[in-house]
Amino acid sequence: MSASAVFVLDLKGKVLICRNYKGDVDMSEIDHFFTLLVQQEEEGLLCPVMSHGNVHFLWIKHSNLYLVATTNKNSNASLVYAFLYKLVEVFTEYFKELEEESIQDNFVVVYELLDELMDFGFPQTTDSKILQEYITQQGNKLEVAKTKVPTTVTNAVSWRSEGIRYKKNEVFIDVIESINVLVSDRSSEQLFSWSVCVCVCTMLSGMPELRLGLNDRMLFALTGRDKGKAVTMEDVKFHQCVRLSRFESDRTISFIPPDGESELMSYRINTHVKSLFSMWQFKKQSVANNVEIRVPVPSDADSPKFKTSTGHAKYVPEKNLVVWSIKSFPGGKEFLMRAHFGLPSVENHEMEGRPPITVKFEIPYFTVSGIQVRYMKIIEKSGYQALPWVRYITQSGGERRFA
Repeated sequence: MSASAVFVLDLKGKVLICRNYKGDVDMSEIDHFFTLLVQQEEEGLLCPVMSHGNVHFLWIKHSNLYLVATTNKNSNASLVYAFLYKLVEVFTEYFKELEEESIQDNFVVVYELLDELMDFGFPQTTDSKILQEYITQQGNKLEVAKTKVPTTVTNAVSWRSEGIRYKKNEVFIDVIESINVLVSDRSSEQLFSWSVCVCVCTMLSGMPELRLGLNDRMLFALTGRDKGKAVTMEDVKFHQCVRLSRFESDRTISFIPPDGESELMSYRINTHVKSLFSMWQFKKQSVANNVEIRVPVPSDADSPKFKTSTGHAKYVPEKNLVVWSIKSFPGGKEFLMRAHFGLPSVENHEMEGRPPITVKFEIPYFTVSGIQVRYMKIIEKSGYQALPWVRYITQSGGERRFA
């Protein structure tokens, strides 16, 4: 089961707009949400799920808004939270900035979106590109558009419109590896996480079917072609366009893609690697771009002086950081920064702790795991020729971009 009702509240707990989907929870129950929230904040026990009697509140905060779903059942919490974050994404696509003012200024559109995004507590049409075909921000167009609902809402491929045409048919694939490594002061790694995202940008005419092949270890094992480097993918998540039954049977990633940019899949890798920068693990022919090394300093530090062998360093006092920026960092190279600070006192140093040094980076045309796109087949009834382009990027964790 999913949500009974969805509410959008301001920071004082006032309901700005709501939608009752099932009618099995009294709408006045929302009055208890803000009281519970304040109580938990005071106790320092803030929880993403709060209950009053047999009614449960699942909520997120975005900007100066609370988005709250209510239910009195044992609902699928992950589905509810995915829907709430999807609400934020769709509203942001429509209004650029999602805040209290944008809700108040676009009340009719917001209510129309809430009506289309969910039906009887279950998510329905959640693709903003499809929604924008018949729900517009101009009130006078809204009534006209509703007389003809796009076929994407009622057909099996709700994420793609019919009749799309391009003069030049192309597909761009970005394979983005994000790595988090926590290294102790003795250079022994304590914590490691590694995720991969495959993003696609399709500019294809008609209703094409795409088939993507990766050097998937399980695929090689199924076909008896266990040759060369392969990767083991764990916790795989797909866009709704991927045919899951086909993937489960023969590991083929087959799909009719959304038009434009989308995240096709993501997965986790459970292989341990050494820190790229402290151990210089990326190849000499690779270059890390936009490297940013952030070094914490005591809050009472002053009179900064820097000397770097490359790039430039600056003191950011409001964040108690030294930021060393290197535009281009070739593999196998070593650079040095010297910093000098005055410390009026050393008494607060131990109380402040020792936050870790963090490194942000991006290495194009390189993957640590060795993941490869083996093929991309494009099948469309008109038989046109299309160009697939593939790009590999390894970057520090906490970031994701598509360009």
